[in-house]
Amino acid sequence: MFSHTAAQSCEGRCGEKLAVCSCHSTCDALMDCCVDFKEFCLEISPHSGSLLGGTDFRILNVVFDPSATLTCRFKSEIVTQGFVDVDGVGHCVSPMLFESGWIPFEVSTDGVNYNRAGRWLSAHHSKLDVAFKLLLVNGTQWQYYGTPGVGGVLLMVWNASLINAERVNVELWGYEETGEPYSEHWQADWTYLYTVGKDVLNNGAFSFTPKPTEVPLSNWHMGSMRVSPSTKPDGAQNVNALWSGAHALAYHLEEAFRRDSAGWALGKCILWDEEEKRIPNFLSEIIDCPCTLAQARADTGRFHTDYGCDIEKGSVCTYHPGAVHCVRAIQGSPAYAAGQQCCYDSTGAQVLTGDSIGGSTPDRGHDWGAPPYQKPPRIPGFSHWKYDVITFYYCCLWSDNCDYYFTHRPSSDCRTYQPPKAASVLGDPHFITFDGATYTFNGKGEYVLLQSAAWSLSVQGRTGPMKSENGSVIMATRLSSVAMKEMDSDVIEVRLTDRLDHLQVLMNQEELSFSEQSWMDLKGVFVFSAVPQNVTVMFPSGAGVEVRGRGGVMALTVLLPLEFNNHTQGLLGKMNDNPADDLTSSDGVITPANSSPQDIFTFGAGWAVSNESSLFTYDSQLLLNEYHFGPKHDPSFIPSFSVTEDPSDTLLEPTLRMCSGVGAEFCKYDALISRSLELGNSTLLTQRSHAATMQDLQLVVSCGWLQPPRRGHKEGTLYLQGAKISFSCDHGYCLHGSQERVCQEDGQWSGNDTHCVSGNENCESAVCSFTV
Repeated sequence: MFSHTAAQSCEGRCGEKLAVCSCHSTCDALMDCCVDFKEFCLEISPHSGSLLGGTDFRILNVVFDPSATLTCRFKSEIVTQGFVDVDGVGHCVSPMLFESGWIPFEVSTDGVNYNRAGRWLSAHHSKLDVAFKLLLVNGTQWQYYGTPGVGGVLLMVWNASLINAERVNVELWGYEETGEPYSEHWQADWTYLYTVGKDVLNNGAFSFTPKPTEVPLSNWHMGSMRVSPSTKPDGAQNVNALWSGAHALAYHLEEAFRRDSAGWALGKCILWDEEEKRIPNFLSEIIDCPCTLAQARADTGRFHTDYGCDIEKGSVCTYHPGAVHCVRAIQGSPAYAAGQQCCYDSTGAQVLTGDSIGGSTPDRGHDWGAPPYQKPPRIPGFSHWKYDVITFYYCCLWSDNCDYYFTHRPSSDCRTYQPPKAASVLGDPHFITFDGATYTFNGKGEYVLLQSAAWSLSVQGRTGPMKSENGSVIMATRLSSVAMKEMDSDVIEVRLTDRLDHLQVLMNQEELSFSEQSWMDLKGVFVFSAVPQNVTVMFPSGAGVEVRGRGGVMALTVLLPLEFNNHTQGLLGKMNDNPADDLTSSDGVITPANSSPQDIFTFGAGWAVSNESSLFTYDSQLLLNEYHFGPKHDPSFIPSFSVTEDPSDTLLEPTLRMCSGVGAEFCKYDALISRSLELGNSTLLTQRSHAATMQDLQLVVSCGWLQPPRRGHKEGTLYLQGAKISFSCDHGYCLHGSQERVCQEDGQWSGNDTHCVSGNENCESAVCSFTV
């Protein structure tokens, strides 16, 4: 009896499927959970917070003895003190972490046996909702304090309910990275500096007039403010707290800064310049920027919106004046984990540092960090601040010496940028391959959409029968789920739900909630979902998968960089610029795209997955019966291969009127087979969206940046094919070379280099600038 009972317990066995019950996350849906599943496999709220720590989260579905002493252990090594409230609800406090992503934790009531398990999402601090931060009111005043004309009282505000205390301490912490750069001794460190406000009322606001400090405190130039319970010792780590974002500590710096902020900053800028010359140059290994804003926004596998300069949110581009939108390369560079930032103006042209202080800049520390995080320069947010932001204050914002900064952080133009190729699945379902072949495959089952042995990338699709508004089965299918992984990454599955166009995201068969964070750093993959209808999945190879709920069906776009050429197979075709071989079976037989629908149906059936290779989740009896125990390709489901355009059909005339131009054929099929103009229109719009993406991703020729002549000027900041740049000279100087140069289709500028020479010299065949 004892052994049988113990075998049914989830204590220490979360994620397992036991002989008589389950401790796996799918057990809720399958109704086969062990009786103590929720007791030991924890759900929490909130489930995420800043990597700086201090978030108080509740343990759900468990009632603790109010006298219990709760301790919480993260990553099997970092212990924080929890507590049980008067209602028996257990609370944990998240620790300071040097990484983002899902962090495993365990809970103990005796300090010895950690027998309850859960997971905590550590988020980049700048990506948190402002409601969960300590806010510095008028950030400009804080970060320019002590420079000419900036002083006064500083104010901070916070949500008082997030600190479990009537009175709090307000502290300043400094951030530093020590040790030899790129050595095993390179370390990140947060240091408590001093308390600004001691035992103050937790009313959600605090103000003070800062005073300059002296060495050694003044050696910290960047850091964060923290509010924590006054019952805790000054500088106590891993306690309930709220943090401000990283910022320049202008208000705290030494008296020398206030006397001459520009001179002080120049000295620090020169020291940084000397340090940059000693450590490795990372510029050669970072990815080149897209040439245009359209390319940057379409290349979702490799670039993502920079939250600090987002055209969708009003283009508040504090560090990039003149830009309306910036993107960041998603992956850190291979050796140095460096980042790339690309910024664009209102015309869609890239802004370069050679022309503007607001230009695109590479980063020694990727702002979002880089796996495996934890050590410089991979710390999310703060490594970037240390090497790329506070140094920008030294050279550009507190002094006028940007030449130093841009020598080490010059914009990458786009001369070597190669846009990715895109393939799509849409409607019920229709396929557009990477090389542009189009066909319809209406099989029911689970199929290989894309696989690449070279990158160990697999994308699989599940299709199911469509139903009409009255519930009858339509003899066509739709994409209902997509599962994917690369190398040893987490498996990501995106599937339709019962709510129209809403998508569910699973990680390793467990549902992810995007209610608190829209961006998640996972193992070997990133996932972004700002709204329930859209999910973007990004892999280290640069592959991007966009899934959209549209008109009751799932639309899919896969983007692959050109490195995948000749390394793909599956229903989305061979990527090799030859559409004739895109319908190649798993055993190498080519079916022409203009073959009969029946032959194409046979081709598609051959790409069914096996249970051994399946990435899908089977968490309902229906899915188990239809797809796990049933055939991976259902031979009994024979779709309608075509539809008849019957003149007596009342739906025909509005269908023909709606379905025209790009996407007309797929639109007509979907509208008539489903008896739904809405579905036909959704298919039409999705195919047009794919065509627009292809247009945005067209290769653009760039001739590269041209500098103005010494003692002269240039007019024009666009360097793409067809662009013209004009030159002129200062008063008293003559122009030698080409007064106008045009970017040609071969990527070379027309004409000759331009120089300005003194007008006292021989100026024959030169253009002189004199005022009469």
